[in-house]
Amino acid sequence: MPLMDAAFWPQLLAQGGITIDGNIVSDNQLMEEGQVVQYGIDDYEEGQVDTRWSTLWQNHEISAIHKPANLPVSRTTRNVYNTLVQILRRESPWPDAHLLHRLDLETSGIILIGHNNASASKHQPNLPSLIKRKIYHAVVKGVPEWTSLDYECELNTVKDSAIRCQMHKVESGKTSRTKFKRLKTNGEFSLVECELMTGRKHQIRAHLSSLGHAIVGDKIYSNNGEFYLKRLQDKVTEQDYEALLTPHHLLHAYEIHIQPSDQLNDEDVIITDSEYSEPWQAFMKQQGLD
Repeated sequence: MPLMDAAFWPQLLAQGGITIDGNIVSDNQLMEEGQVVQYGIDDYEEGQVDTRWSTLWQNHEISAIHKPANLPVSRTTRNVYNTLVQILRRESPWPDAHLLHRLDLETSGIILIGHNNASASKHQPNLPSLIKRKIYHAVVKGVPEWTSLDYECELNTVKDSAIRCQMHKVESGKTSRTKFKRLKTNGEFSLVECELMTGRKHQIRAHLSSLGHAIVGDKIYSNNGEFYLKRLQDKVTEQDYEALLTPHHLLHAYEIHIQPSDQLNDEDVIITDSEYSEPWQAFMKQQGLD
């Protein structure tokens, strides 16, 4: 129980806050295989999330899942119970589901999971062989002067950044490459296709920001990170969201090409084109980009 220190448990026992198979326990008890231990924490509240996941594709070892925007994939400082992996373990046929890769909290779209630890251990070390292409859609500010662009730079964090997780274009870092294609524009905002050629942290968001076209609603890579810092303190207001234009950044993992090991020559193409969030759809309609 990594969120609790050692002093927490005797207090919870004394308060009757721990049960085994539904029976309150108040002292040390030797447990047997198959028994269920539960505990409750007073005054604990998780952040609200969208739990409407769905299965897009599956075989006997892995599945492609649609992750809604604003659903963390794994445990955060705020969400322990409602994360994608915990929801899958409760609601899906895979009680031992494991993530094969990750998506940012606010990014929606396709994510691959292993049905169990054995499947994850088999496929995680070989993701480049499994995943042949990963394509995202992003709505950005402004109109890129290019219709297509093969962009490469070095990315890394910097010591003097107020946001430790923020990735910056630097002279010495990790090589990152993304292929971009402008799909639509209304003169103020543009829909861009982004194909990952490498898989660095925040790669698409950092690349588009460095090109002068930050993703709409991005709290880290637009407005100098002001709204991300405010969110850390739970101080983002309705007026702030009006300035951000959307409640989450508009980045969507749209398409993935995979080649399972039992398909030597054929690729499966998985597309999630009807799973955009309500804020995404509303913004696109308002801007005439739908």
